Amino acid sequence: MNGDIEPVPVAPPWKRDFPYEAQSEEEVTRREFARYLVLGAGTMAAANVGIAIWTQLRSINTGEPRAIVDLAAVDIGSTYLFHYPGNDDPAILVRLTDTEVVAFSQKCTHLGCVVYYEPGDEPDGGRWHCPCHEGNFEARTGSVISGPPTRPLGRIDLEVRADGTIWALGRHT
Repeated sequence: MNGDIEPVPVAPPWKRDFPYEAQSEEEVTRREFARYLVLGAGTMAAANVGIAIWTQLRSINTGEPRAIVDLAAVDIGSTYLFHYPGNDDPAILVRLTDTEVVAFSQKCTHLGCVVYYEPGDEPDGGRWHCPCHEGNFEARTGSVISGPPTRPLGRIDLEVRADGTIWALGRHT
């Protein structure tokens, strides 16, 4: 040694303030972070496209034909809640006139919120309304009137049989 004093290494302030160390500290580069970010966003986009395709191809009239309710049990302008085609699929029907009943999936085609029937001023008028994003559908056809939904409600094919029972027709053969 020639008498020079070697400087003592000084830890940065953040290391003094946070003296914790992990077993193996690894750094993620910006390039790796960007790669993970793009991969995650791409996966989410692909999943959304898959869900959109699935909802477009899915039909509500896939269940077996079955009785829903007696026509006399539903007043004109009133609704009846049921499940179709399965027990996890909420559906709703409305009796519009003496003989006319329509039924739809109770799930809005925008984000799946519950729709309900709002009677109109006319005896057979009205609309299906989704309160989540103010989507509105025509009462007879389920077609979009306003709001963010772009697809009509899933219509359930019905038949009023001679004994007065309303049936969901389901699969057509």
